[in-house]
Amino acid sequence: MDKYIIIAPKGRGRFSNRLDELRLTLGDYLAAERAEGRRLQLSKVFLSDAQNQYAELIASSLHRDILSTAACSVVEQPPLDDSKATLLVKTTDRPDDFILHSIRLSEEETRGANSYIQTMLIFNKYLDSIHQMGLTLREHCVRTWIYVADIDVNYEGMVRARNDIFRNQGLTPETHFIASTGIGGFSQTRSASVAIDFLTFPGVKESDKKYLQALDHLNHTHEYGVSFERGTRLDQGDQQTFFISGTASIDKHGKAMYVGDIERQTARLLENIGALLKDGGATMNDVRYFYVYLRDPSDRDIVEAFLSKAYPDIPHVLLQGKVCRPEWLVEMECVAQKSK
Repeated sequence: MDKYIIIAPKGRGRFSNRLDELRLTLGDYLAAERAEGRRLQLSKVFLSDAQNQYAELIASSLHRDILSTAACSVVEQPPLDDSKATLLVKTTDRPDDFILHSIRLSEEETRGANSYIQTMLIFNKYLDSIHQMGLTLREHCVRTWIYVADIDVNYEGMVRARNDIFRNQGLTPETHFIASTGIGGFSQTRSASVAIDFLTFPGVKESDKKYLQALDHLNHTHEYGVSFERGTRLDQGDQQTFFISGTASIDKHGKAMYVGDIERQTARLLENIGALLKDGGATMNDVRYFYVYLRDPSDRDIVEAFLSKAYPDIPHVLLQGKVCRPEWLVEMECVAQKSK
């Protein structure tokens, strides 16, 4: 079984000192994991200020000696524990079965290009890459994370581009879409309005996937003009992995619930996640971690207290990431796993 852990530095000194602390903590952790037959397979780095931190991170021994040896994504979504840099780390005793395409555009590519054009550029880069391997978006891409800078302004252009790409690639409401989170976030490129991570499984067949629904809790996304799956279950040998998309406090008609009430919105979105997992035969006890995105950082204490009480054994990281609708104060995603 795969193992996930969230690591944040405890020190509050210089950024370089925090990277050194992360390197030591992660190094010790991975040494213990190797003794158990597991190795680093995937990491995600959440930065508080990519413009000032990205180059230093990439040049650090943390990245050079550890993170770069496996799949790694870096995004600016400030951790709300004031850590400046927080890691999600996945270790495994299984062979690699996925490819992470973490696509970031350059200043030259983004200059003068709106969010629609930038999204098209990124998807076309991804499509060129997987087509060279004989893979397709429709069958082999299982999960995406789409980071949208100034999301209140740029989200619409991203959605239109994704809809156009999916239509051209044969993804429709009658076939399926892809589990996804579209959330506020920034890359290291100052003029970039969009960055995307793609999780691709070259060996997957359509019969290995189940698209999760909970129509008594959430409606189909295409009913309000967007194109992603609420969640996808992937069957791999004796293991099932559940990729739950960014989920908010909505009802079965897609209407926001408990507007202005952060605690009740948190409870409702967790209820929605539980309903999606149930459709695939899992429960909240199978969840391995939560990403928690808050529109307003000042809500962190309320959400932290709620999660610590409701799910004390599930790792989570609270991040500043604006959700695509202003009335949604909080959004969460997760991965769950269980044996067949």
